[in-house]
Amino acid sequence: MTSAQTEGLIAMLTVFAILVLLVLPSVIGIVHDKRVDRQIREAQRRYFTSTATHHS
Repeated sequence: MTSAQTEGLIAMLTVFAILVLLVLPSVIGIVHDKRVDRQIREAQRRYFTSTATHHS
C-alpha cells in the first residue's frame, strides 16, 4: 500500500467517523422517542382497561 493510498484510507475513515458522530445523537433520540411512545401507549391501554372494568 502506497502512502497516497494510506492517506486516502485515513481520510475516508475520518470522514466516516465524523458522519457517525453527527448521526448518532439523532438515532439515539429516535430510539428514545419510540420507547417513550410505547410506554405511553401501554399506560393508556392499562388506564382504559382498568376504568372500563371499574365502571361497568
